Amino acid sequence: MPRKLTDDEVAAYLDSRPGWAVLSTIDKDGFPHSVPLGYFRLGRDIVMGVRDGTRKVANVESNPHVSVLLEDGSTMADIRGVLLQGLARIVRESTEALELSRQGARARGVPESDWPTEPRPGAAYIRMTPVRTLSWDYSPQQG
Repeated sequence: MPRKLTDDEVAAYLDSRPGWAVLSTIDKDGFPHSVPLGYFRLGRDIVMGVRDGTRKVANVESNPHVSVLLEDGSTMADIRGVLLQGLARIVRESTEALELSRQGARARGVPESDWPTEPRPGAAYIRMTPVRTLSWDYSPQQG
């Protein structure tokens, strides 16, 4: 049986995996729509930059229930992951979008002098607040 990650381990795992997470939304026909997106953590929230007007944006606007999945490992002996289920909203408002853009640059290690000074045209953000967190770790226990 896998062990569940602690809250601190979940936060460390999310922060240690810059790059991609799989966002799942519900399409207008009721089917899941899953896509890989870049993300960063802001407090408890997961933030993903997107192009405005895409299917995932429309899906969130019609149904804010989403999930975000991260997993690594290659065999049952070392697979671990986190599934966050929660409520998302689309951020377009320029002041908040700029702040998220700057926070994303900070999270990626971009020097502050190179942080954005205005929102990117055509960009939006999906900001998800987790309601439930599931995790698993099949790796051998360190003693």
